[in-house]
Amino acid sequence: MNAASDGCAPVASAVLAALVARGETVAAAESLTGGLVAAGLTAVPGASRAVRGAVTAYATDVKAAVLGVDEELLGGRGAVDGDVAGQMARGVRRLLGADWGLATTGVAGPDVQDGKPVGTVFVAAAGPGGRTRVRELSLDGDRSRIRSESVRAVLELLLNELTENAGAKDTEHNGGNGCLQP
Repeated sequence: MNAASDGCAPVASAVLAALVARGETVAAAESLTGGLVAAGLTAVPGASRAVRGAVTAYATDVKAAVLGVDEELLGGRGAVDGDVAGQMARGVRRLLGADWGLATTGVAGPDVQDGKPVGTVFVAAAGPGGRTRVRELSLDGDRSRIRSESVRAVLELLLNELTENAGAKDTEHNGGNGCLQP
C-alpha cells in the first residue's frame, strides 16, 4: 500500500492545509516510525509548501548528537520517554528551521525496550512560543499497526494544535484504523 492511499491521507492533507493557511512549516523527528511521518506528509500534493524535512533518529546516540536530546535524560530514562519526545520535537524544529516540530519514539516490538512494553509510544508536537504537547499512547497490535497508529496520532496531535481543539485524549488504547491499515 502506498502512503497516498493509506488511512493517514485525510489527516495529513488537513495538517498541510492548516499549515499553508497559517503560512507555517513542519519538520519531523522519527524513531520507531522510521520515516513514515515524512512519507505520509510528502504523499500529499503540494507538501513542499509546508514540509521542511525530517530526521530519522533511530539510534539513541543520534537523538543526542543530531537532535540535541539531553544525554543524561537518555541515560537515565532511555529513549522511550515523554520528555525525550518533547526534546526531539523541539530539536528538529530548531535544526530544520520549522515553525512546528513533530516527534515519535516508542516500542514497536517485538521486544521490550528501556523497560517499556511493546506498544508504549510517545508523540510530540513543538510549536511557536515554546509550546510543546506530548501524548503517551498504549497501542495494541503487531509492529506494523503500532507504527501506523503512531503516525496517525502525531499528525492528529499537530492538527489539534493547529485548530486549537482541546478535546483530545491524553492516552489512547487500541487506536483506530491506522495509517498503514486498509
